[in-house]
Amino acid sequence: MTDYSIAMWSYNLGRAPASVEDFAAEIEKGMARAAAAGAKLLMLPEYLIECCLAFKPEGLRPDQEMAFLGEVGRELIPLLSKLSEKHGISLLAGTMPVRFNGGLSNTAFVVTPDGRQIRQDKLCLTPFEQCKDTWFLTPGDHLQIFELDGLKMAILICLDVEMPALSSLLARHEPDLILVPSMTEKLSGYHRVYGCSRARAVELMCAVAVCGVVGVSKGTTQNDSNVSGAALYLPCEEEFGFSGIGAESEPTDGAQGDDLFLLAHVPVEQLRRLRSGKAEVWPGAWTANHVSVRAG
Repeated sequence: MTDYSIAMWSYNLGRAPASVEDFAAEIEKGMARAAAAGAKLLMLPEYLIECCLAFKPEGLRPDQEMAFLGEVGRELIPLLSKLSEKHGISLLAGTMPVRFNGGLSNTAFVVTPDGRQIRQDKLCLTPFEQCKDTWFLTPGDHLQIFELDGLKMAILICLDVEMPALSSLLARHEPDLILVPSMTEKLSGYHRVYGCSRARAVELMCAVAVCGVVGVSKGTTQNDSNVSGAALYLPCEEEFGFSGIGAESEPTDGAQGDDLFLLAHVPVEQLRRLRSGKAEVWPGAWTANHVSVRAG
């Protein structure tokens, strides 16, 4: 395989679906667009499902929103699985709440044309996600590495990509592509997630695809703004134009109802060749086991 095409849709939460079926129909439009462009995978952002608060029950409290959206997700995933088979492409369906260890996790789902479902729980939660008065969630406890279309992949959800410790765990497995669905309120959050994604591409000698929500959900009680974009980052090697930017859109807050749809190509064969010892200076899955820290 020389390259792998992926589409990233920075979905505007202001698209207010009237039902689960209406939401699935909106997502299908993106799947059809991605398939027509030759993509094998369509990636949607973290907490995409928040736009379904547009049809939440009247009087729903903020601390009940995750349970409601979890039920929406249970209805949604089977519909999206059928669409994946119909259009012949895989879908990272953003993230949604899932029952886990007596609580609720923030979980990414990948559905594939052959009927598989791959899930990854968010491992490192933000202070907001740990607040008992709002979206009180439980962190996951494992990092799933999976094969899809001949590529070795993993998912790091938003803040997870900012954790170098997870990058160290991944390094020995030599992933081809890391998927990073995200939600960031401000430009500062956008730059943290996207800057760290660029670092992970350098560290792991792999591609990193990042996609975040924009706009504001009609029924939100918590997120008054979302600023993000879409990008594919690569190692900073001459073969990739030195900068490590495979494709990148400018960030937007989606205030005008706009969103972003980005098609990019992962140079799989070149990445694997560079990992085999052809990179400029990359030392491989390097550890600091021989290094001691001296203070003072």
